[in-house]
Amino acid sequence: MASHYHPVTPEVIAKLKVIVGDENVRCDEETLIQYQTDEEGNPHYFRKPEVVVFPGSTEEVAAIVKLANEFLVPITPRAAGTNVACGAIPVYHGMVVEMERMNKILEMNSDALYCVAQAGVSTNDLQEAARAHGLLYAGDPSSSENCMIGGNVANNAGGNKAVKYGTTRNQIYSVKVVTPTGDILTAGARLQKCSTGLALEQLFAGSEGALGIITEVTVKLRPLPPFNFNMVCVFRDEAEALALPNKILKAGIDPTSLEFMDNEAIAMTAKFLDMEFPHVKDGGCYVIVTVETFHEEEMERKMEQLAELAEANGSVDEFEADARIWKLRKQFAEAARAIDKMFQTEDFVVPLDKIPEMTAQIPDLTKKHGLYCVTVAHIGDGNIHVLPLNREGLTPDEWFEKIKAFHADLFPRVYALGGKMSGEHGIGFKKLEEFAKNTPAAELKVLKAIKLALDPNNIMNPGKLIDMNGDFVH
Repeated sequence: MASHYHPVTPEVIAKLKVIVGDENVRCDEETLIQYQTDEEGNPHYFRKPEVVVFPGSTEEVAAIVKLANEFLVPITPRAAGTNVACGAIPVYHGMVVEMERMNKILEMNSDALYCVAQAGVSTNDLQEAARAHGLLYAGDPSSSENCMIGGNVANNAGGNKAVKYGTTRNQIYSVKVVTPTGDILTAGARLQKCSTGLALEQLFAGSEGALGIITEVTVKLRPLPPFNFNMVCVFRDEAEALALPNKILKAGIDPTSLEFMDNEAIAMTAKFLDMEFPHVKDGGCYVIVTVETFHEEEMERKMEQLAELAEANGSVDEFEADARIWKLRKQFAEAARAIDKMFQTEDFVVPLDKIPEMTAQIPDLTKKHGLYCVTVAHIGDGNIHVLPLNREGLTPDEWFEKIKAFHADLFPRVYALGGKMSGEHGIGFKKLEEFAKNTPAAELKVLKAIKLALDPNNIMNPGKLIDMNGDFVH
């Protein structure tokens, strides 16, 4: 472990209380244990903070960061803690800066189609606030009921609607950020185009808290399409199902969502929900398609076109994807967690035309490494979620080593097809070593230069994305 960080002393605690108030500084054992992890269930990764701080404003965040620099205390920014790449785990202990108090929608402008929200606003609340004005906030990660908008931006969250609208970075105009040295910066502007300097808002989007703490976000809103349909296309041959996305997009159907669930994933989640779903017992897998339009005639035409296309590609049945189907899709991770708290969530991404080639390798890979896996995917954007489950009851360290060996085999194959190891979850602490091994040296050099320039003391979420201290990647 790097030795240049200092512990959180009583003096630091006292100064934090002056900044945010006594009640918003916690260092009791129960709180520290709560914040030793995010959604990660493997104790191998757990690290307890020394203090958890709850700021109420951007200015308080800036004061906390300046204090951390003065005393060389590492900071772990945290929103809702729904990260599955150990992005909110305090690797070097120090302080966790929790954003939950900053939870106000500051402005909702339905005429100019934008909204300004603090980082601690839940994504679901933002979606509902937009919908109340007949508008759409298009960011829609599967954890939308629990995650917060600041965390979405920091991790460039994807989700079910990314195939049409893009990831979170495509939904933002600007962000207010406290830099690693405590400056307050507004990056970006409410403009449709801009060639004035660098697109700094895009630098912070997806930076995983390593380049600063996002405190406010100005997001784009869109008109809410009045017509839509949701269709499940059932396949018995996964290769036929996974070849469908390119054909749908090429046909100009322009889906909002294009999701895949293999038979094991459907069966597992159906059992967790205590529900029955069509074609599960006869080995069916699902492709779930949502199409939104502004004209009813267009909706009906695309519905017929999609059914014909699916059947020509091998679909054995098509039916409406009602709320039960979307509950099935969105509760998939919870179903896995109910079986195994240490379950691993892969989220590699490949070009659309490479999906069948990549997924065809998974059965042999999992067999080779003795893994039981279930699979869902955002197949409209090539983002594949393969979830190994620790059904053998391996210890945390044994499971860590097994997954490490799996990654050493998996990720080079992903990159060989023009893919990347993460489409939406990020690198965090969990994939730090694999990211360094699979990323070209010139790219790593640029990333390290940016990190060093903005965070000379390396106090902002150290141990995530880039191993500046050399403690974990050798």
